[in-house]
Amino acid sequence: MALAESITLTPENGVMGDHGTSQRRQVTLLDEAAWQTACSEVGTELDWTIRRANILVQGLELPSLLNQQIRVGTALVEVIGEVTPCHFMDAAKPGLEAALTPDWRGGVYARIIEAGHVEIGGNISTQLSQ
Repeated sequence: MALAESITLTPENGVMGDHGTSQRRQVTLLDEAAWQTACSEVGTELDWTIRRANILVQGLELPSLLNQQIRVGTALVEVIGEVTPCHFMDAAKPGLEAALTPDWRGGVYARIIEAGHVEIGGNISTQLSQ
């Protein structure tokens, strides 16, 4: 994982420069508090990039966003599922996969509806006008 000051999201390519090109799971979001809770359960601080999520967010109840469209930076995405933690998490720290399993701590995945850019410290809008 490489940290970036900004990323570009497109419906055609997902996160530009990312390793995957799934049309369904194009971008992943991880809540910072959920990550910290999981790290606390395994007794160590770990960098969030170990989770391999695309975007770290604060102050959002990610499960409540299921099937909703949200504006992430200038991009529009639709949250469509929970990220299921995999065995790679235990390779980073034994017990991490289990610590990420409850309460959607592994984050959510979304598909990109409208292209846009996301910058560190950028806004996320969950209240879109119709």
